[in-house]
Amino acid sequence: MPDIIQLLPDGIANQIAAGEVIQRPASVIKELMENAIDAGASAIKIIIKDAGKTSVQVVDDGKGMSQTDARMSFERHATSKIRSANDLFCIKTMGFRGEALASIAAISHVEMITRQINEDIGNRILIEGTVIMKQDMVQAMPGTSITIKNLFYNVPARRKFLKSDPVELKHILDEFHRVVLANPDVHFTLHHNGNELYHLPKSNLKQRIIGVLGKQINDKLIPVNEDTEVATFSGFIGKAETSRKTQGDQYIFVNKRFIRSNYLNHAVRAAYEDLITKDVFPTYFLFLEIDPANIDINVHPTKTEIKFEDERLIYNYLRVSLKHSLGQYSLSPMLDFNTDHNFAYKFSGDPNIVSSDLVSKKVTSSYPLENEATFRPGQESSKGWEQIYQGLQEIKIPDTDHDVVNTVESEAFQLTIDESETRSLFSTREPYQLHNTYIIHQLKTGMMIIDQQAAHERVLYEFYLGALQNGELFSQKELFPHTIELDQAQAIVLKKILSSVNALGFEMEEFGQNTFIVHGTPSGLDSSVSIEVIVQKLISQYLQNLEFELGIEDNLARSMAYSASIKRGKRLEKEEMTRLIDQLFGCGMPYKSPSGKKCYVSLELDELAKRFNH
Repeated sequence: MPDIIQLLPDGIANQIAAGEVIQRPASVIKELMENAIDAGASAIKIIIKDAGKTSVQVVDDGKGMSQTDARMSFERHATSKIRSANDLFCIKTMGFRGEALASIAAISHVEMITRQINEDIGNRILIEGTVIMKQDMVQAMPGTSITIKNLFYNVPARRKFLKSDPVELKHILDEFHRVVLANPDVHFTLHHNGNELYHLPKSNLKQRIIGVLGKQINDKLIPVNEDTEVATFSGFIGKAETSRKTQGDQYIFVNKRFIRSNYLNHAVRAAYEDLITKDVFPTYFLFLEIDPANIDINVHPTKTEIKFEDERLIYNYLRVSLKHSLGQYSLSPMLDFNTDHNFAYKFSGDPNIVSSDLVSKKVTSSYPLENEATFRPGQESSKGWEQIYQGLQEIKIPDTDHDVVNTVESEAFQLTIDESETRSLFSTREPYQLHNTYIIHQLKTGMMIIDQQAAHERVLYEFYLGALQNGELFSQKELFPHTIELDQAQAIVLKKILSSVNALGFEMEEFGQNTFIVHGTPSGLDSSVSIEVIVQKLISQYLQNLEFELGIEDNLARSMAYSASIKRGKRLEKEEMTRLIDQLFGCGMPYKSPSGKKCYVSLELDELAKRFNH
């Protein structure tokens, strides 16, 4: 039998490696920016076309390369940063594997122009699919310029799976933010389709954060600065009231390298445990400086995962450092840093010194829950219970030997078909709200438990979708126009969809410098919710829905429904609950919210009887 095992050709091996390292245009930008930083660049310029699908160019003023090094840089595992196995345990550079340029060259057309500062002339190399097509001498500025065109031109299956331009641009901005936040001492500019999106001169960390996210975050940041025996913790965390319902603006860097770590993210949440509710996410920009010998970054091709020598110790130190910062800025009212009584907290280097008896006042996210009922010890709490028990004696538990003809599901279904004829199937008893989240509605054959947020999302989704298609939405003029300032990424999205957003009933116009003026809002929009919050949530949800490649009308209807819906935790009056129930079962699809969550569940009397062993 002939031998069947053979070595892969270099071209195929490079394409396989590229699949691990280069997943989309954003991966190319990340690798090239990190290479520029390793080259000692003080200024980096990124120019992209069509979200990187057509071309990506990264220009730096770093040390440049010689003619031989320029050619060698595209070979697999060619690196200037590793000489022995021991070097893997003291890595301080961003790149070190020698895979990035080889992987990029395997799946694109590459032009590299590079010149060392002590040379009078530069080198140019043209590569197509790992094959060097040309190498010559050219005039060039000191540093390196790399242009990548036709990404995945020879791997059509990979190119086919690229998303729309807005989605790919979002991924590019995510990678861009991670690099620029970690390197505030470098001047960055980013251009897309001829427009300058970012101009970030050299600055300190706080100025860089403001440059990326906008000046509205300036007074919401709390500094972190702790030096311990295992690591140095620095950066900024957001005040508790700036926490959001969605993840974002959460960055952890180890030795200036962005990492993903659920373990350390949990440590951050643990520091906020007495300050925010579980359903919101704090903002943070945290930097850990650790001896490279105590970490292993060589665990994933993209180098975003790290192994710590003592992960548990890092967890505790991080948690206590953040508690220290929160306490210093009077956000933990029960933490006293100066006295020595039972509740005192003193940072002495021991990560386990925080007493579990500390009690702090909880605050919610920046989206307050209004009219929330409160209960205090000793307060009369029997009021309302009599109403719940009233009429229970009138309920007849059916004989389990006989079938129940009308089920809860059939009643709900019939109501959607002919509300006037089937309304009598519903009990006339008023609905009851449970934990400001669920609506209990009694039926003749049992009960229905409605998720108020999911139900309202379904109602609003069908309303907005129908109005967008029919052009029937009305706007309510604002007495005083609102000014909304967004970060660069949000402003880019809103500019693109502004006409469609105005079709929802908004009256907004661009004012320049990532600022918009709101002259009107959709009729019926909850006036107690900040317009800025609604718009930011609308943009955030729109970007999340882009992954599903929905039509813009469907996407905006979903996004607006989520943004404007009644949230879990809001207290509703009886009339509001009744109206929501009527609206839900007037929908064409009352069973699920636009995101696929159940709007209600049913419980029949015979099932209750079984649970009580009747």
